[in-house]
Amino acid sequence: MFIQTESTPNPATLKFLPGQTVMSAGTADFPSAEAAGTSPLAGRIFGVEGVAGVFFGPDFVTVTKTEDTDWAHIKPAILGAIMEHFQSGQPVMEGDSGAVGHAEHDGPDSEIVGQIKELLDTRVRPAVAQDGGDITFHGFERGVVYLHMQGACAGCPSSTMTLKMGIENLLRHYIPEVTEVRPVAA
Repeated sequence: MFIQTESTPNPATLKFLPGQTVMSAGTADFPSAEAAGTSPLAGRIFGVEGVAGVFFGPDFVTVTKTEDTDWAHIKPAILGAIMEHFQSGQPVMEGDSGAVGHAEHDGPDSEIVGQIKELLDTRVRPAVAQDGGDITFHGFERGVVYLHMQGACAGCPSSTMTLKMGIENLLRHYIPEVTEVRPVAA
């Protein structure tokens, strides 16, 4: 098994590509070791000292390190943990838990929300996945779209610019009812 690695716009996060499916549907975010209880793979990765967060995409794993940790020291151990997991035959996730998608939204703005989700799924999420992260719809209220940033996007120095200059401009261009985009915490 050969696992490729790629840098991301977030210097604290690396993207690991195991060459096979990680999540068959949705994504999964583990911002702490305690949150990794439903995933044998995330548990193994958090077993490496210096790991601060783990995120699963369709065919990648992004790992965020603590500030005082050097990639040169932990990257080999993370590669080993990922390889051991896929060779063990264990599932990435136990049960149905973990897969995350867009939040549900019922109400008078449901048509607008449908358009927002469609643009996110077709234009934004594929581009963000290239950088090792994900952005999901969290809510829409009085012209403001609330988005949840995960993986390499969470805490990335360029995430504010991505939200304001990229996603906000895109949504405002196609959906006049959108006036602003704001990030939300988990």
